[in-house]
Amino acid sequence: MVKWLETLGKAIASFLDLLGWIASLAFHVLVHLPRARVDLRSITDQMERVGVQSVFMVSVISAFTGMVMAVQTLDQFLKFGASGYIGGVIALSMIREMSPVLTGIVVAGRVGSSMAAEIGTMKVTEQLDALRAFGLDEYVFVGVPRILASLVMVPILTIFSMTVGTFGGYLYVAFRGIHPLIFKDSIKLLVNVYDINGGLLKSLVYGFVISIVACACGFRAEGGAKGVGETTTLAVVWSNMLILILNYMLSTLLFGGRV
Repeated sequence: MVKWLETLGKAIASFLDLLGWIASLAFHVLVHLPRARVDLRSITDQMERVGVQSVFMVSVISAFTGMVMAVQTLDQFLKFGASGYIGGVIALSMIREMSPVLTGIVVAGRVGSSMAAEIGTMKVTEQLDALRAFGLDEYVFVGVPRILASLVMVPILTIFSMTVGTFGGYLYVAFRGIHPLIFKDSIKLLVNVYDINGGLLKSLVYGFVISIVACACGFRAEGGAKGVGETTTLAVVWSNMLILILNYMLSTLLFGGRV
């Protein structure tokens, strides 16, 4: 029993330690962001890495998610004579919830892990120490391009996911005989600008969380190749966990009580 409590205490202490480090790094970067010296080329490179290279994966996942939603809901709507709402429900689900979360998880797994591994390698090979020797703030110099790229590209990917996911749902319901105009009119009826803005706000938060967690984990890497591997895993796990936690909080704040 004592050993179990000791293990639990160490796990909680490690959890709080990393959470505090992530918050501390986020505060440090935000404070120094207005006067940060960052190469524009590094920002555009990171934007390509985060956005362009993630398009295919986001497209496939979003399209099939929209189709699965249509498969799961269409028969129920037909049973109750509510087929006129199917398009709006699919679009609303993609815009409010599925697209921001799926895009965040895809970026966390594909890009966040890469960021953490890259920064972790820089840490264990003392490249970050070299930056500090040149008078640069390594947290700002390395972290800011990745954070800015994520803040720009994750919302763009989310818009793309909303469109592809809704179209995927349309393909299935059209195959089942629902007229395109019924699908389109139900979207106009149920979806408004507030819903889209809410989904984009979520994606903006997730983009920041993914990049800051990846950077925070990378900066704490130690112990050579094994440490870099552990850091990469930690970045993905923490990013996905925080995305799901924040999704509940933001959904309650933005859409709780809204019809």
